[in-house]
Formats: sequence, structure tokens, C-alpha cells
Amino acid sequence: MKPLLLPALLLAASPAAAASWSMAPAQSTLSFTGTETGAAFTGSFSSWQAAISYDPAHPQAAKVQITIDLASAKTGDPQRDEALPGSDWFNIAATPKAVFTATGFTPLGGDKFTTTGTLTLRGHSQKLMLPFTLDIKGNQATAKGTLTLHRTDFGVGQGAWATGDYVGLDVGVSFTLIAQQS
Repeated sequence: MKPLLLPALLLAASPAAAASWSMAPAQSTLSFTGTETGAAFTGSFSSWQAAISYDPAHPQAAKVQITIDLASAKTGDPQRDEALPGSDWFNIAATPKAVFTATGFTPLGGDKFTTTGTLTLRGHSQKLMLPFTLDIKGNQATAKGTLTLHRTDFGVGQGAWATGDYVGLDVGVSFTLIAQQS
């Protein structure tokens, strides 16, 4: 199981005239999907923050940092939820947070963008390309995206869990980030 989050994403900024954006936590979501013994499951993080700087006129100068409290992961299954913070999975005693940082958004036309950033989880860092949509209405921005991560790239799932025999290796990550211009 590996959420990453990373998801997340989005809104960022231009150097000189970039505006700061504040995430609306109650409206934003960061979720993950995986499989355990062949059955699909969904989970989410209830605690995550975003530092965002973005100027629509200069998307290439955008900056975003998403910080995820790994202890906030919940799937609704008590046994799974108890295991996630442990040393075999997120190891929150050693690395309680996951962080995604990116600079620069590449417009793909309309509301579609991509950014390349670095996700750090359990002390492992990987560059990721994150596709997302960005819709700005007045002073509110909505960014949405999804990607698939390979949990073992980040050391998530140790020992008997390191193979895909019981828990699938691929984890889907989805986010909706709502932010207000500061």
C-alpha cells in the first residue's frame, strides 16, 4: 500500500509577481487505492498541507510543496490502519511525513498541465511526472490529478510485504486541492 501522495498538486507561482495560495483543508482530498489479496481498497490522508505560489501568466515559475502526515492515513479497515504507521509500511517513527515538491507547470492546453517534482517517502526520493487540471475562478483554484506509484520504489512494504503476493505493488494516488489566493 502506498499512497503518496503526492500528489498532490498544485498551484504554484512566478518569481516576481507570483501570488501565494492557501489550501482549504476541509475541501481538499488526498486519497489512494490499492489491492490486498486481490480485493481493491481505498484510503485517504486526513492531514496534509500545501505551500503554493502561482501566477497564471507565468506557469513555468510555479512552486508547490505538499507535506503529508503519514499517520493520518485511514482505509476503514482496522487491521490495515493499525499496520500502515508501522516499520513495514510508512515507518512513521523514523519518517512521519512524505513531501512532494515541484517547480514549474507546463501548460498542455485548456485546463490541463503537467509538472515534474520529487516525492520523498520513507527516506526514498523519486522524480515523478504529475498530470493535473487547474481551474481558477476569481480567487479560488481547483487542481485535480491522479498518478500511479510503485510502492517499493519508496520502501513501502518490507519483509513479506515487499512482493506483490499479498498487497499489490501499484498504488493509485488522487487529489483535489482547493486553494484561495492570499
